[in-house]
Amino acid sequence: MSKTPHVSVVGGGLAGLVAARHLAAGGASVTVLERNDEVGGRVRTRTEDGYRFDRGFQVLFPTYPAVARELDLEALDLRRFAPGAVLARPGHRSTLSDPFREPTALPATLLNPDITIGDKLRVAKLRRDLTGTDPAEIFAGDDKSIASYLREYGFSPKFVENFAAPFYGGITLDRSLETSAAVFEYTFRTLSVGATAVPAGGMGEIPAQLGKYARRNGVTLETGVDVESVTADGDGATVVADGDSHGSDAVVVATDPRSARELTGLESIPTEGRACVTQYYALPEETDLETGKRLLLNTGEEGPNQVVPHSEVAPEYAPEDATLVSATYLGEREESAEELAETSRRTLESWFPERRFDRFEVRSTERVDFAQFAQPPGIHDELPDVRDPEGPVYLAGDYTQWSSIQGAMGSGYEAARAVLEDSV
Repeated sequence: MSKTPHVSVVGGGLAGLVAARHLAAGGASVTVLERNDEVGGRVRTRTEDGYRFDRGFQVLFPTYPAVARELDLEALDLRRFAPGAVLARPGHRSTLSDPFREPTALPATLLNPDITIGDKLRVAKLRRDLTGTDPAEIFAGDDKSIASYLREYGFSPKFVENFAAPFYGGITLDRSLETSAAVFEYTFRTLSVGATAVPAGGMGEIPAQLGKYARRNGVTLETGVDVESVTADGDGATVVADGDSHGSDAVVVATDPRSARELTGLESIPTEGRACVTQYYALPEETDLETGKRLLLNTGEEGPNQVVPHSEVAPEYAPEDATLVSATYLGEREESAEELAETSRRTLESWFPERRFDRFEVRSTERVDFAQFAQPPGIHDELPDVRDPEGPVYLAGDYTQWSSIQGAMGSGYEAARAVLEDSV
């Protein structure tokens, strides 16, 4: 490979943008080829009539190592959620917070009837145990499901049903808690030492910032380009896009997992996805769900997994004369948008029997068929390496690490390092 390689990056999501930025900073000539009309991949925000709609419910953990390295968090103007959640079921709501980060919520947490005293003590112990671990080592060693992990740690079925299932159902899109316990440990540790936030301008500000940094380093971003094939060819690689062939010294495939498997032929790329449907609702300006900027978790069996008070956390998500909330349903739902909205309205009325939700308007329905790849126990030992494709073709995607913003950004950084090391 030449000392100053030309590198094509296929895909302009978080992984591709991070890879492109570091490749260009390392001296490569870089072109990003993105199929959509804008960069961002799964992380995007649509603005309409003064509302901001993220592509499904997404949040940023600012203390993720890759996030802290790659982003100017101050420039993102973050709006932070309060720690913990409001646990809700028909006729009942209770607050569960982290008294270490929010001492004022200690009385409500101690008196919370939905979690046992023993479980509260176990949470404190788990917090102490995990904050002392190296996050880079969490995915090493034996694995088990989140459900098995919590059971072996001594947590009660009441804790699992009332908190762990809906809270980690929102994170992993798997309310059964059959996801890898390594994901639980990593995110629990992250939440114990930092906040949950969204940029004031929506989650789409994250790829927008990464794209800006990439351009500053000299990266060419081409959108609306459909890549049909990637082929290793001697010391280089050929990309066929929109019927035209382009030669490169190296190619970084940074697409979604299914497209990456088609382009590289690597069967180790996971393609079983988890889906969700997020609906956004406009309510009157004076609506107060009394969450204290926390998620509303559904501890019951009917309705959405969680309800999020977006404009309470980030007023910029809605016009001044409206309140914006969302409800997320796990899996691929067959119900129409109207049917889901009616279920959400009835759910809110059951949680807040003292009020009615007659002025309840659906503003957007975001159906995400592949929100993240499924992560059963042991899968992280089977994921591909960034160098696994044949020839000077590399991978950048969370599917080389774990399904998260951390995994996506971290993989982009590692792919860039690999290309630059191999070009010497």
